[in-house]
Amino acid sequence: MSLALQVHVGIDTVGRDAWNALAGPTGDPFVRYEFLHACEASRSAVRQTGWTAQHLTLSDGNGRLLGAMPLYLKWHSQGEYVFDQAWADAYMRAGGRYYPKLLSAVPFTPVTGPRLLVAPGGDGQLVRSALIQGALQLAGSLHVSSLHVTFPTETDWQALGAHDLLLRQDQQFHWENRGYGSFDDFLAALSSSRRKTIRRERREAQTGLDVRVLSGSDLTEAVWDSFFAFYMDTGDRKWGRPYLTRPFFSQIGETMAERIALMMAYRDGRPIAGALNLIGDEALYGRQWGCIEDVPFLHFELCYYQAIDFAIARGLKRVEAGAQGEHKIARGYLPTRVRSAHWIADPALRSPVARYLGQERPAVEAEMAALAAEYSPYRS
Repeated sequence: MSLALQVHVGIDTVGRDAWNALAGPTGDPFVRYEFLHACEASRSAVRQTGWTAQHLTLSDGNGRLLGAMPLYLKWHSQGEYVFDQAWADAYMRAGGRYYPKLLSAVPFTPVTGPRLLVAPGGDGQLVRSALIQGALQLAGSLHVSSLHVTFPTETDWQALGAHDLLLRQDQQFHWENRGYGSFDDFLAALSSSRRKTIRRERREAQTGLDVRVLSGSDLTEAVWDSFFAFYMDTGDRKWGRPYLTRPFFSQIGETMAERIALMMAYRDGRPIAGALNLIGDEALYGRQWGCIEDVPFLHFELCYYQAIDFAIARGLKRVEAGAQGEHKIARGYLPTRVRSAHWIADPALRSPVARYLGQERPAVEAEMAALAAEYSPYRS
């Protein structure tokens, strides 16, 4: 079979229909054209912010798209949630140049999903192999220090490992739907003390507030203005510089409104807090949160409990509530593996990183087991 690889400096050069023919069947909202294009068109992920699109596509001899890989030339390690800054610092202290690097990821999104997109009915092994080889060839031609693939599916992760990328593992905290028919069914699966605590937290969080779930046509520009104010406040207080621009939210509101569940809290008709979620075919994905009024337990209510309520009502299998946060365990979110893969050109850096990852993986596994055993809120 004749195969052709092509590098695209913007996802718009691939086209929505062509890209979504690969991404749509995955059920993952973040690898859809609409989300990735919003990152670029809103100038959230562009060269000026350290993200230069280098998306890779694979076609057959007739020009039919067989596969694709979201790919960026990165000039820093911000907005990735898989931390390699220590590697970069060590390499630069030794006289090496770590940046730019290549990254296959969804910008600003620590969510597991496909990074090697394969056309339905296609030869997955062949396509994944060709895309990985293409990305490695591109890394060589650009003379970058490294290629990183963050939050891939396990299938993609194993394929990357077969091409000699170093495999890394970490943890997040996800809620699993065990066939619950209601939030009370979920509570019944918990220990008595946790049931009482969660009921108290929800009661205190909701007192005097009107909590609504907004989607579709509910997502007006006024709603986005309010939510962006929340988002900026959280970024200013915690993270220094928010990544997403105001136009990003308008664009996803226009192009994927039915994939959005925005949990908003109102006091006397005035919005005071919100949590943005995207809806996948199997999961609800918590993303940004913010508030302009401090209310005890409101973060837990909007980000965790409302998400569980929504997932049960929709019959979704799980809620992925974002990166970090051991406090999520007490709310029913248990440790879950997340993965990344790394190719490093210079053996002088690759060797110590490989040794480190060899020690890190069993340590992560041990920590996950210990956290679940000691802190799980579920009845034995």
